[in-house]
Amino acid sequence: MHGDEAVGRELLLHLIEYLVTSDGRDPEITNLINSTRIHIMPSMNPDGFEAVLKPDCFYNKGRENSNFYDLNRNFPDAFEFNNVPRQPETVAVMKWLNTETFVLSANLHGGALVASYPFDNGVPATGTLYSRSLTPDDDVFQYLAHTYASRNPDMRKRNPCRTKIEFPGGIVNGYFWYPLKGGMQDYNYIWAQCFEITLELSCCKYPRKEKLPSFWNENKDSLIDYIKQVHIGVKGQIFDQNGTPLPNVTVEVQDRKHVCPYRTNKFGEYYLLLLPGFYVIEVTVPGHDPHLTKVTIPPKSQNFSALKKDILLPFRGQLDHIPESDPLCPIIPLYRDLQGHSAATKPSLFLFLVTLFHILFK
Repeated sequence: MHGDEAVGRELLLHLIEYLVTSDGRDPEITNLINSTRIHIMPSMNPDGFEAVLKPDCFYNKGRENSNFYDLNRNFPDAFEFNNVPRQPETVAVMKWLNTETFVLSANLHGGALVASYPFDNGVPATGTLYSRSLTPDDDVFQYLAHTYASRNPDMRKRNPCRTKIEFPGGIVNGYFWYPLKGGMQDYNYIWAQCFEITLELSCCKYPRKEKLPSFWNENKDSLIDYIKQVHIGVKGQIFDQNGTPLPNVTVEVQDRKHVCPYRTNKFGEYYLLLLPGFYVIEVTVPGHDPHLTKVTIPPKSQNFSALKKDILLPFRGQLDHIPESDPLCPIIPLYRDLQGHSAATKPSLFLFLVTLFHILFK
């Protein structure tokens, strides 16, 4: 959560209380807690929050930290160089992202009512010629945004804040809405292997305090449903023929490879958020041919768990040492020199019949 986002702060304090008081009493919440690591960052910018002396519905100085930098424009950018001085809060979050295998996240803001999904910045190769910027996982991101918006009675309206732009279904591609450089949403997806969307939760950035409790009732179901989505897709471990887990091995789905390839963590674990369907997983170890595994994701996850698929590589004897890389990819504009368009960036019609406070899930 960044700066003056009072609604997000209030919502996640309620969420913390709801989770801990429901644990052991509500079977659904108990199962969710037992199967999910939930990390909540109450405020990424406490100095900015405390700096608000005269709250304003549309703008106030609390957006910036004590050094006068907007933290949601302060992260490395995959599309162009972001040469602003990296702030202590940003550096701390970047280090935190490297300590856990985060899979799904959301950042909460105010000033609109919409669920925004990546990319926030872009190049022609991601579809900017069509006024949008899409990830290789665009179907998943639209589903995640729709999951949240569909449970929020106001967000799913076309234009609840009566602004110049309408948001059909309560969702929007970040770049289509307005491009921005150095956002946390794009950084998490590209360099932290973590699917993140941005939730704008109130027309007024800083509503009167007596209105804050009502936001919990409007967003509780959306928040809980969103957390559950960390259990879609497929997960597992990669082993060599001796049964040894392999860290830092590239694990990607054919036809949706990332500009910074997704890799196993130090335990050889991988997590891929995918919608129901048939996929081919490609595992790549340096010095060996790619190993292909076919998987079919069922329509519903079972018992708060993605499809479990361990993969045993057919290599004899110990593998050569797999070099560590930290970070997994250089923190430079990885997309800057890409040419052409993927299928996801070409014009198409999306029909959905079903379709920092910061939360990260594992």
